[in-house]
Amino acid sequence: MLLPVIMAGGSGTRLWPLSRSQYPKQFLKLVDDNTLLQGTALRAAALPDVLPPLAICGDQHRFIVAEQLREAGIKGATVILEPQGRNTAPVAAVAAHHAKEKHGPSTLVFLMAADHVIPDQAAFDAAVQAASRAAEQGKIVTFGIKPTRPETGFGYIKLGSAMKGKADGAFDIAAFVEKPNLETAQRYVDSGDYCWNAGMFLFRADVMLKELERLESATSKGARDALAKGARDLDFIRLDPESFAKTRADSIDYAVMEKTKSAALVPLDAGWDDVGSWSFLDTQQKDAAGNVTRGDVLLEDARGNLVHAGSRLVALAGVDDQIVVETSDAVLVTTRERAQDVKKIVAKLQAAKRVEAEAHPRVYRPWGWYETAALGERFQVKRIMVKPGQKLSLQMHHHRAEHWVVVQGTARVTCGEKVFLLHEDQSTYIPLGSTHRLENPGKVPLELIEVQSGPYLGEDDIVRFEDIYGRTGGSAAATKKKAAKGKKR
Repeated sequence: MLLPVIMAGGSGTRLWPLSRSQYPKQFLKLVDDNTLLQGTALRAAALPDVLPPLAICGDQHRFIVAEQLREAGIKGATVILEPQGRNTAPVAAVAAHHAKEKHGPSTLVFLMAADHVIPDQAAFDAAVQAASRAAEQGKIVTFGIKPTRPETGFGYIKLGSAMKGKADGAFDIAAFVEKPNLETAQRYVDSGDYCWNAGMFLFRADVMLKELERLESATSKGARDALAKGARDLDFIRLDPESFAKTRADSIDYAVMEKTKSAALVPLDAGWDDVGSWSFLDTQQKDAAGNVTRGDVLLEDARGNLVHAGSRLVALAGVDDQIVVETSDAVLVTTRERAQDVKKIVAKLQAAKRVEAEAHPRVYRPWGWYETAALGERFQVKRIMVKPGQKLSLQMHHHRAEHWVVVQGTARVTCGEKVFLLHEDQSTYIPLGSTHRLENPGKVPLELIEVQSGPYLGEDDIVRFEDIYGRTGGSAAATKKKAAKGKKR
């Protein structure tokens, strides 16, 4: 049986401003009606003899991962939470130990990144079948992408000789090559002997564990102990932080693939893209002038541009080969050649502790989402959506009062000792210091406008008494300075 393991960590900084650390690119709908995570899960679910997937992600993304898998119709998924990101070698170790324990040592483990696009399902299926045959023969298989351009942002793999017998369809690996300069990359593409390193791996659990024990014994032991000492939290498995910290932060390529004698490669020609920068839009449908546009875009005498409009009209006139990305709180303008430099902008935002590096104006929570509509001295206006059957924590605030106005659906409100319903066009007042809760008892989304007023409006002014998502606890704001922009909830 095949166990798909979806690596759903990462921040996707080069797709800012659409991708932010609290809601990175794997959770976005960039190419169709599914998010990249959902596309990955559905692609894996279509394979034969496949087990329900295992997703591995960070704590702050746990509810997003669970909800998106549920929305995609993926049943029986397991979600393991990393205490901290430590690259792909510890992830592979955790996945191999989990597979061995739950499904048996000969289980085939398929490590997949959550943020890849692979449109040709048939070609993908054929490559996975070839990789499975090789893995059953004791090979640790990586996938090599047929290069379509001289890409300097990827590592390359040089093909060796073709394997025969039961491993037919796989190749030996002649060499792993670091990211080249443009001239070298062009030479690799022209030769036909090199593939892009896709960062996907397929192996038997026991084979990977044997190699990890030989090459990275501390990582193998740390991952095993992190699982054994981990704890159940609702529907999630939390790895033990102390044990997981003993793993070595390294990629599976450096830790295993470049050292093992069991490595193999299966070519994959299925339209793959890792959505590593805004240049990925080049793969989308172009107009007669070579422009790719998404959203409300108007062009005049403009050629070869990549434009993403998220919340308003974006117009370009007389410019060529630009990348323009607009969201409700930020606009990025760069050239195609400098697309990889977006991460430098994100680094500056992070250094300045700007909220634009972390969160969108619309912030997702397990119960729904909220977004800030207006913010001023001593007041803040938010739009809130609560999914059917969901509810916020039972909570109170030390420094703010709230007014709620229902604009769609039905709200069940707890305020002190009172519990009552509000319908559309009805409102209520939550006094400062009152214990309160908001619920959606209906079958349609609940939307309301919340007006906060008080001397401090930061999201750390919240004390939770009861929470169905396990988030009880919290403290009031310590200083008014923190309230500065009050955009986090």
